[in-house]
Amino acid sequence: MHVPSRVIRPQSHAKATWVASAELPTKLGPLQMHVFRSEDSGASGTCACVEHVALVAGDIRGRADVPVRVHSECITSEVFGSLKCDCRDQLEWAQAEIVRRGGGAVLYLRQEGRGIGLGNKIRAYELQAKGMDTVDANRGLGLPDDARSYDVARDMLDYFEVESVQLMTNNPDKIAKLRDLGVVVSGRIPTIVAANPHSAGYLEAKRVRMAHDLPARAHAPGIAAAASDGRRHART
Repeated sequence: MHVPSRVIRPQSHAKATWVASAELPTKLGPLQMHVFRSEDSGASGTCACVEHVALVAGDIRGRADVPVRVHSECITSEVFGSLKCDCRDQLEWAQAEIVRRGGGAVLYLRQEGRGIGLGNKIRAYELQAKGMDTVDANRGLGLPDDARSYDVARDMLDYFEVESVQLMTNNPDKIAKLRDLGVVVSGRIPTIVAANPHSAGYLEAKRVRMAHDLPARAHAPGIAAAASDGRRHART
């Protein structure tokens, strides 16, 4: 079994800076793509420039109660079509939703595998195939349940001078961490998407082990129905 030589902790970085922007036509609607760059420092003391993305619909500058999805990279689902998680579905739902609302942002942060990296994520998948859930697989590798940080998201929101956000999430820990960074989270928009036979156990582990606000046993409605339900039941 692989055991990391050091504990993986949330990275620290210098303030993320805006780099470039351009219009981006997508199958879910027109968006403005902004690239931000951060210099991330890990526990080893090494530094690397990392580029993150803000996908913006409409004019969010200086606005309050902006619908925002803070989304972490998931190459397995978003590029290769893995069915083991709901990441791609949540990303596409959020993009479509900010277009539908005429304003909002998806902040795409480059922190694969809840911050543990792609290699460790695949090692965790191997343990999950042997019967562990997503939490126990991370712990079996000597890794934290969630190693993400949200400093970059705060920096992006500061750039746009956003006063407060309606956060698109099922994860109360994400809300708490953003508030700790000074982000005003004025409400929550649920992002419930349909489970499949490969992702149902993963979603149930997030509900039971990580306190995500998800339907019991991951019996979730389809994306369209969930969007309507989320709008009716959005709450702080």
